[in-house]
Amino acid sequence: MERPDPTATASPLFDEVTGALEALTAVLREEDDFRILLQHVCLEVRHAVPGVGEASVTLVTGEIPHTATATSGVVGDLDADQYRIGDGPCLEAIRGGKIVRTTVTDALERWPEFGRGAREAGFGSFLAAPLVADEAFSGAVNCYGRQDDGFEEVDAQLLELYTTAVEAVLRVYRRYLRARDTAEHLRTALTSRAVIDQAKGMLMAIRQVGADDAFALLVEQSQRENTKLREVAERFVDRVVSGHVPPR
Repeated sequence: MERPDPTATASPLFDEVTGALEALTAVLREEDDFRILLQHVCLEVRHAVPGVGEASVTLVTGEIPHTATATSGVVGDLDADQYRIGDGPCLEAIRGGKIVRTTVTDALERWPEFGRGAREAGFGSFLAAPLVADEAFSGAVNCYGRQDDGFEEVDAQLLELYTTAVEAVLRVYRRYLRARDTAEHLRTALTSRAVIDQAKGMLMAIRQVGADDAFALLVEQSQRENTKLREVAERFVDRVVSGHVPPR
């Protein structure tokens, strides 16, 4: 089937990218699971780029790539073939930091094992774009097409537009996660401080000692039992409240 003239269809194509990004943003407002967000990144690229039949997202952890999500097990296996042989359009996009656009014919020459597997699975075109959110997050969006004539240059541009926006979304998301973790740590620290102060106050009243001595008693108990100070304080407060520590 003859492909449409890119110049005549540019606006509708960009509308598809916009729609995909709006759908992704809606997920971000409702979900705080990173895996679910990546799954939608993978699903929406099929709407953003014409000709994408299946897609996957590769993440690199400690220089080891793995498929975080895929629209089918077949492309997950094809990704795994690339990881195993150490080369392919996905890994080339990650290493080179730029979009890779190729056909199964070219793949058979450059990566014979991957190319054969892709052809047997019915794929004829490949498009991969690097995905970098921050210094700790890198990977690629991998697109598989059934057509034998490859993806067009406009398809690569659409994928670049999509992944650039996705990177911005992921940066916001990861900042949110760090802020949430910081808030949780602060909440835990404040809770710990409150129960420690409560235990210290009870010790001061029961033992008739000063604040420093009361705190030292809690620390000594914590070290002797190899238990967190907060847990020692919580246990002491519970015993006092239940009447198991008589006043002196």
